[in-house]
Amino acid sequence: MIFLKTVEEIEQIKEGAMILSKAHGLIAQKIRPGLATKVLDELVEVFIKDHHGKPSFKGYKGFPFTLCTSIGEHVVHGLPSDYELKEGDVVSVDCGVYYKGFHSDAAFTYPVGEQCQEVMDLLKTTKQALYLGIDEVSTGKRIGDIGHTIQSYVEKYNYSVVRELGGHGIGRRLHEAPDIPNYGKRGRGRKIEEGMVLAIEPMINLGTKYVVQEENNGSFRTLDRKPSVHFEHTVAVVKGRAEILTTYKYIEEVFKF
Repeated sequence: MIFLKTVEEIEQIKEGAMILSKAHGLIAQKIRPGLATKVLDELVEVFIKDHHGKPSFKGYKGFPFTLCTSIGEHVVHGLPSDYELKEGDVVSVDCGVYYKGFHSDAAFTYPVGEQCQEVMDLLKTTKQALYLGIDEVSTGKRIGDIGHTIQSYVEKYNYSVVRELGGHGIGRRLHEAPDIPNYGKRGRGRKIEEGMVLAIEPMINLGTKYVVQEENNGSFRTLDRKPSVHFEHTVAVVKGRAEILTTYKYIEEVFKF
């Protein structure tokens, strides 16, 4: 069942999304070689609570952290730890905020120090694919149009789309219908309606599309251990078009790609 939101509810989600966006701005300021991902997790938890929100992920199906920190070949659901980021790492940081009864969700893949051109190209292409997917969000179009656009764009550059994971509806629950694959055929899937709130999140691999789930911690990594990157915004359908509720503007004060 899809829960359509009122204008007032979307405004409430947007308030939480602003807290989340500023939390990502804090992450952008703090990320550097030598920083342990567990320290980053603790900083963001304090920030969210100081702004009267709650971390959406902490306690969700037993997940013990505020952030998912997925490094290098890890796609999603990586666990913060004592691991210290190294020059040349890329780390996908996924975070959610629960505020005034609603969730928002956003992810960004951060380069740590200097990167090779191959990885920077993957980052730029995936970020652009996110916005192209969002451009497909309008009443009368279908969920498949989003995935088709993302897939078509990244495959032009010989990147691959993770099949097992994708975006989702969001609202009073962190994960709601509909599922939003990052691949597919135009004209397929559920019609997009006024009041939908969606988390759109391309997860794109440098190499093979195949992923495996780690037995020890539940995170997903690429089968060939080549890098994967992940970008995500929460968007609402307002007056027939997509309104992006989260923003990267605080991140882009630090990372300008």
